[in-house]
Amino acid sequence: MKAYIVEKIEDKKFESGIKDIEVPEISENEVLIKATYSSLNYKDALSSVGNPGVTRNFPHVTGIDVAGVVEKSNSAKFAVGEKVLVTGYDMGMNTDGGHQEFVKVPDSWVVKIPETISDREIMIYGTAGLTAALSVNELLNNGITKGNILVTGATGGVGSIAISILHKLGFSTTAISGKEDKIPFLKDLGASEVILRNEFDVENKRPMGSEKYDGVIDTVGGNILAEALKVIKYDGVATCCGLTSSFELNTNVFPFILRGVRLIGIDSVECKIEKKIAAWEKIAGDFKIDTLEKLTNEITLDEIKVAYESLIAGKASGRYLVKI
Repeated sequence: MKAYIVEKIEDKKFESGIKDIEVPEISENEVLIKATYSSLNYKDALSSVGNPGVTRNFPHVTGIDVAGVVEKSNSAKFAVGEKVLVTGYDMGMNTDGGHQEFVKVPDSWVVKIPETISDREIMIYGTAGLTAALSVNELLNNGITKGNILVTGATGGVGSIAISILHKLGFSTTAISGKEDKIPFLKDLGASEVILRNEFDVENKRPMGSEKYDGVIDTVGGNILAEALKVIKYDGVATCCGLTSSFELNTNVFPFILRGVRLIGIDSVECKIEKKIAAWEKIAGDFKIDTLEKLTNEITLDEIKVAYESLIAGKASGRYLVKI
């Protein structure tokens, strides 16, 4: 079968591309998925260049997402022919991922695709869509059901899907992006306002700012999140799921103790399977958006390498869908 393989040539030197490899054999409580679609995420791009924080085992198949049909099953949970998906856990990190024609995974990682959504649609969402849905859910579950939401890293996978979901639910959204040429794209997804990153990412010595936003969905971390916390309204909520700006957060306690602001971490990798299933059901139902094609770049396995270069250079927007 064909697979996108990353190989370690020598210390700190890696090569990647399409190769033919053997179809894996499954053991007890495992399934073999005939892949139909996967996607690209920033974590995949890091894995492709041998980032040790993501992948240490080589040769390695990238792809933290996959959707397809059960080809073989040694599991009581899944039957041959069922449409399924896998996101997160160790897949695509140190376990071979979704950028291959057949994918072997433990049955504990697998979710049945809801009947109201196709394998293609669910992979446009992928890990990014799951993370966006989990973030929106935390706002709703903590009483943020209307108002203006600030979304950082807005042209990325999580940000663009979050804007689309929030727009469908009736929120107004303010998007932060470093890509001035993508303002029409963000407005088309439903953003009410777009702020350029260099206007917002400015260190402010004041411990608090005026109240502007009912909630924040942050995908970048660092100073942008620190400044966002200062301008959340009383009893507001911020979710945090990324670190493309920085893993550090230099802030103060005033937003938390004077305005009751809550900061909630979002993890879509190891969260309980029941939580994932509930989020996918939302994505296939109340959260299902009509802007999927606007944010989709469909590619093949052969085009992954070029797409990784765009992701690493920060030039990508929306979602890369990989047709296997």
